[in-house]
Amino acid sequence: MKDELRPISEASFQTSGYNPSWSEFVPELNIQPSDFLITKHRWGAFYGTELDLQLRRRRVETIKLCGIATNFGVESTARFAFEFGFNQIFVLDAMASRSKEDHEYPIKYIFPRLGLVRSTDEG
Repeated sequence: MKDELRPISEASFQTSGYNPSWSEFVPELNIQPSDFLITKHRWGAFYGTELDLQLRRRRVETIKLCGIATNFGVESTARFAFEFGFNQIFVLDAMASRSKEDHEYPIKYIFPRLGLVRSTDEG
């Protein structure tokens, strides 16, 4: 975005660019017309979206979190969700990160302070 702020940081965050197929859903998800879809604009799913509004309209109190970047997207979304008062279940074997250390740190030190950490089997 042309008017987007670009905060300075010690380490740059490399992206591989937007791939249109990232917004495609696998058939196994069985997306229905009544499902609401949220497009993330930043690391956290709440930032700049109507996720909070849509969850509250549906009286959702608990969310399960998973994702492809444990220490970025999942953690950022979790911090917002905690501040908004949602109960959270972190599905530890349904998230990943670039390294074992990046994945394990939030699971061990951050997520237990924000909610419950469980496996897919524990639900």
